Amino acid sequence: MSNLTRRSFLKSATAGTSGLMLGITIPASALAKDKPFKQDEFNPNAFIHLTEDGKTTIYCGRCEMGQGISTALPAAVADEMEADWEQVTVLQAEGNEDKYGPQATGGSASIRLMYIPMREAGAKAKFMLEAAAAKTWDTDIKNCYAKKHFVFLKNSDKKLSFGELASLAATMPAPENPKLKEKSDYAYIGKDLKRHDQDDVVVGKRTYGVDTKLPGLKYAAIVHCPVLDGKLKSVDKSAALAIKGVSDVVEIERLDVPYGSLGGVAVVADNSWTAQQGVKALKVEWDAGKNGIYDTKTYKQQLIANVEKPAQVMDARGDATTGLKNAKNTHSATYTGGHLSHSPMEPNASVVWVQDDSCEVWASTQSPADIQKVLGQFLKRKPKDIKVNVMMAGGAFGRKFKCDYVHEAAAISQQVKAPVQLIWSREEDMRTGYYHSTSAQHLQAGFDDEGNVDSWLQRVAFPSINSLFDKSVKRAPKGATKDVFNHPFGIENMQVESGEALAHTRIGWYRAVYAIFYGFAFSSFADELAHKAGMDPFEFLNKLYDNNTNPKQAEQIERSKAVLALAADKSGYHQRDKLPKGQAIGLAVHYSFNSYVAMAVHVDVDGDNIKVLNVDCAVDCGQILNTDGATAQMEGAVVMGMSLSLYTEIVFRDGQVVNSNFHNYPVLRINEMPNVRVHLIDSDKEPTGLGEPGVSPFPPALTNAIFAATGKRYRDLPIKPISV
Repeated sequence: MSNLTRRSFLKSATAGTSGLMLGITIPASALAKDKPFKQDEFNPNAFIHLTEDGKTTIYCGRCEMGQGISTALPAAVADEMEADWEQVTVLQAEGNEDKYGPQATGGSASIRLMYIPMREAGAKAKFMLEAAAAKTWDTDIKNCYAKKHFVFLKNSDKKLSFGELASLAATMPAPENPKLKEKSDYAYIGKDLKRHDQDDVVVGKRTYGVDTKLPGLKYAAIVHCPVLDGKLKSVDKSAALAIKGVSDVVEIERLDVPYGSLGGVAVVADNSWTAQQGVKALKVEWDAGKNGIYDTKTYKQQLIANVEKPAQVMDARGDATTGLKNAKNTHSATYTGGHLSHSPMEPNASVVWVQDDSCEVWASTQSPADIQKVLGQFLKRKPKDIKVNVMMAGGAFGRKFKCDYVHEAAAISQQVKAPVQLIWSREEDMRTGYYHSTSAQHLQAGFDDEGNVDSWLQRVAFPSINSLFDKSVKRAPKGATKDVFNHPFGIENMQVESGEALAHTRIGWYRAVYAIFYGFAFSSFADELAHKAGMDPFEFLNKLYDNNTNPKQAEQIERSKAVLALAADKSGYHQRDKLPKGQAIGLAVHYSFNSYVAMAVHVDVDGDNIKVLNVDCAVDCGQILNTDGATAQMEGAVVMGMSLSLYTEIVFRDGQVVNSNFHNYPVLRINEMPNVRVHLIDSDKEPTGLGEPGVSPFPPALTNAIFAATGKRYRDLPIKPISV
């Protein structure tokens, strides 16, 4: 092998196969230039495999859950490589961070972190192919250029296919800093590219986590204690074991590590239906423990009380207390929201086969490394010895970052000594989840007659995600409130406080996370202040931004105002006085996950009947990789935002979730879907988050529109909760 540096590509021919295998290293800044390359020290996060027949395989190290990442990132590689997308096969990489780099997929970070490294991978591949062609033709590499899966010789009719060059290219040295394309030369980046697996999805050929089958597979269903930290008192297994096809009933002990099982009772059978019937036949008694008192209605009132009195100061500038006392005009409001369930269409599912010398997993997951860590702890093996096959997830939204359902399948497999498929029922998924925080926020502002806001106090209280790792956490920490303090509104006197909020259930990351309730409070309160000041909400929002003189936030302000203007213009907001009675348009804008999203929601309200007619969504997320995927993300965000605004709320009584399925946790139905128009700002900025930022502006835009149409102000979400 050539004497390569660690910054260079891994170039190897697989056993029995001639071709070119390429990987990239991240972060490049951490690698020494003067140390000879060793394969076991190389930490790639993406690979290109080109064979002599010209077929190109690009592996996606990030997890695909419907967001389109397995198209967007490989297409960026193909673009720089000058590969023909029609000749590219995309495969999901297995769980292996040594090989593919960080694979945890969340926080709208995949493209932001991987855009440049994966483009560099493609650019290096192109260089090596051009170098191979130059050697073949005995010419300078400057005379060769790649295009559409061929390398051409300038000023001639000579060309060589990528396949013909594959083996020779594998011997070429890789450039340290490959030149990347100019935007004007992009073939796939920023274009409307259909997903690589679109046809398979449409005809039902895509393999999801629940589709995994192995010889000798056993099927399991499970029931857990419905109260956090509750314990199993007793279980009568006789009725379940009497069912034909049921082979075992397994008690699973709690694994007291993050993302480990809460403990439960599983029924093992020769098919899923029988296993589910077996669970229903179990006679189980639980000891609810201290959280058996949890009632969300009572708890929400306590949160309100906690934010309507002084709390712990997390951040401050100026003197908000004095500013509010001396303000000519003041206004206050309290906003609340309930727990939310992820409820992906595909419930938790995995197949695990634990053997004496191996453990292999097939799972829909957002974090294969966490599976390896948890199973390593459970089985007392090294995490790297746990093989994780990452399956396509039928939705996730943060829930499949946790791997309790995989740990449980492993525990069952270990006991029955066979591969086991565990699928949670919809009811179990909804009642034993990791929930989005219920929350309360109290806001106070002081302003003058011209609508200049001088002082702003915001108190928040919600059970923190940190409670997963430390149950003694009793309030949101400073890291969870920094987005409030750093909001780009220009407020001279600003104070952020955090009230007490102990967790009585598992709190988890849910799509958009804190931005849901922060975005609701900021845009709703700004709308209220505009009406108090007698100003147009659009003009008032612009004034709030214009009053910010912090040069470090100048770009945030400019881009926030741009998306707000675009949404207002495209929706017809400035001509809203021409709308029929009962119709109105509400605005909201929020910055989260390094992206800027504004929404204009057009409603028709007749009494309690609220109909959303149109949603105009303006987005600035920097360079967009796939406009089709970006549009789909915003459409999906509207569905989620509309669901949580109108209907969805997880209710606890006596420590247990009362909801059980979509009849009493009703996500948006197709007949309610509004006309969504997505307006993408063409930007040369680095790509930023896209999966989550679209959720937060919808709720305030909706409630602001309802207020404009009816004069009724909603401050609690959901506004039309289902009685449970």
